[in-house]
Amino acid sequence: MQLSFYKYHGAGNDFILLDDRDGTLLPALPPPAIARLCDRHFGIGADGLMLLRSAPPPYDFRMEYFNADGSGSTLCGNGGRCIVRFAADRGIERTVYRFLASDGPHEATLTPAGEVALGMNDVHGVEARGEDLVVQTGSPHYLRFVDDLDAVDVVSEGRGIRRSPEFAGAGINVNFVRETGDGLQIATYERGVEDETLACGTGVTAAAIGTLLRRGAERNGPFLVNVQARGGQLAVSGERHGDHFGDLRLIGPVAFVFSGTITL
Repeated sequence: MQLSFYKYHGAGNDFILLDDRDGTLLPALPPPAIARLCDRHFGIGADGLMLLRSAPPPYDFRMEYFNADGSGSTLCGNGGRCIVRFAADRGIERTVYRFLASDGPHEATLTPAGEVALGMNDVHGVEARGEDLVVQTGSPHYLRFVDDLDAVDVVSEGRGIRRSPEFAGAGINVNFVRETGDGLQIATYERGVEDETLACGTGVTAAAIGTLLRRGAERNGPFLVNVQARGGQLAVSGERHGDHFGDLRLIGPVAFVFSGTITL
């Protein structure tokens, strides 16, 4: 089977995009095939694979996302931003994009600066693990705040938390976060990839929320947090009321890399 594919990235978080609006591709893509396509030595290479699928009105499409190991996944924030750009490039032109993902409906817009702003679902509070936090932003995230990001062995420490008895079954993404004078720096170990990735949109969102909670309950109202990931600059905006975070937007660049065909 000849497969036409497109490669995009959001702040270095890279994905294989497939147009499956006719519904023929998903049955031909079992987990081993997806894992091979995402393999950086024997396939195209990517942090994950997404299918652009048809959806009933009022939605413009459905986002079907798979991890690099072929497993199904929860929401991928940068993947959501990339598939919106892919939909636009495939001729779906909207002022506001409305689509379905694994965690429900989302909206997104293309900004005047050429970035994609993705609406994220509301977040209600976090769970404490000592000084660390667990935040659910469509995918589960473990946050550890550090003073020196360069001193952290992201793969070793992240894998240790992800494979600990509490999280070994379902898995969890692990984020190491450093507060700076003008925002945050972040490094992420992603489940399903089982390695460090250059960016993670749901992790960036979780880090912004966790940081605001650490700064105290009095900081309510609108916010904008700039986050420097390994692969580029992202931002999270929203509205805070106590431990409730609404009107969340994940904002950042998306780039088309290349397209081609590959034999399955």
